Amino acid sequence: MSQLFSPWSIGSLTLENRIVIAPMCQYSAVEGVVGAWHSQHIGSLACSGAGLLIMEATGVTANGRITPQCVGLWNDQQASALARLIDDVRQYSAMPLGIQLAHAGRKGSHAAPWKGGALLSERDGGWVNEAPSALAFTDSESAPKALTTAEIQGLVEAFVKAARRAQASGFDVIELHGAHGYLLHQFLSPLSNTRTDEYGGSFENRARFVYEVLTAVKAAVSIPVGIRLSATDWVDGGWDLAETELLSVGCEQRGAAFIHVSSGGLSPQQAIKAGPGFQVPFAQAVKRRVTIPVIAVGLITQAQQAEDILLAGQADAIGLARAMLYNPRWPYAAAKALGAQVTAPAQYWRSAPADYPSLYKGA
Repeated sequence: MSQLFSPWSIGSLTLENRIVIAPMCQYSAVEGVVGAWHSQHIGSLACSGAGLLIMEATGVTANGRITPQCVGLWNDQQASALARLIDDVRQYSAMPLGIQLAHAGRKGSHAAPWKGGALLSERDGGWVNEAPSALAFTDSESAPKALTTAEIQGLVEAFVKAARRAQASGFDVIELHGAHGYLLHQFLSPLSNTRTDEYGGSFENRARFVYEVLTAVKAAVSIPVGIRLSATDWVDGGWDLAETELLSVGCEQRGAAFIHVSSGGLSPQQAIKAGPGFQVPFAQAVKRRVTIPVIAVGLITQAQQAEDILLAGQADAIGLARAMLYNPRWPYAAAKALGAQVTAPAQYWRSAPADYPSLYKGA
C-alpha cells in the first residue's frame, strides 16, 4: 500500500490519506465575510481527494488581517457565512475541513499582492498595526504599536472566541498560525521581539504568548488544535531550528494535535536556500522530538517525492499549497502514479483513465 494514501489520525480525527491542502490566502472576503469566490475555491479543493483541507489564514480581530480583504472570524456574521460554506461543501464532500486562525501583527494592513502589497494608510483603508515591539517589518514602513500586557491578554481571548466560532461553524480542525512572520512568530523571534517584560528576552518568555494561546484555545474547543511554525528565520541571530524543536515539545505537552513545519517570512533579510523539498529536513528534526504528527511542506510537487519523504520517516503527512492551486486534482494523479485509490464525487467517476479504471473508491 502507498504510504501517502494510508490512513492516519490527528487527535480523534481519522484521515483517509496523508495529503494536506495547506492554507492559502485568497484576499477575496468582504469585511471578513466569505462569498462566491470561496464557495467555488473551497468547493473545488474539497472534491480533490486530499485527506484534509485547511482554510486560509483567518483574522481573529479586524486589525489581525493581512489585507482588508482577508477572511475574519471575530463576529457572528463571519461565522454564519463560513457555516453556510461548510454546509454547501458537505453536500458533495466528506473531506475534513480545518481553519487557520491568525493575527498578522506588524505584517497587517497591506494591499493584496496583485495590488502591489504595500502598507496601507488609514486613509486608504488600512489601520495601525500592533506587534510585540515597535519594530517595522521593513525600513520603508511605519513602526507598529507595541502591545501592552493587557492587550496581549485580550488577543488570547480573541483567539479563543474565534476558535469557538470555528467549531460552531462546523470545522473539524483548528491550526494556529505561528509561522511566516505573523504575530505569534513575531513574539518568538528576537529579531521582532525586544520586550523586557515577561513576554521578551529568554526563550521561555518569547514562547509565553504562543503557549497561552494554544492552552486557551485547546481548553475552549473539543476539536483537534495544531500549530504551524517557521522552523527558522533564515537570518543570523533570529529564530532557529533548535528553538523550534523546543517549542514543538512544549506545544505537544500543552495538547497540540500536530505540528505543521514551514520556515521564513519574518524578515526581508532572510536568505532562503530554496529547492525541491528544502523544508523537509526541518520537519524531520521536529519529528524526532515529538510523538504527534508532523506535516512537511516546501516545493513538494511529485507523487513519488511525497511518498519517499513518508517512507523515510521524515514526516507523517505532506502539505501542498501552490501545487494544489496549479492542479486541484493533484491527488487523483498521485493515486494513479502510486497504485492507490482516491475519494471523488460520483459526478467525476467517469473520468477514470482507461489504463487505471479502479482509481475512484466506490466507483
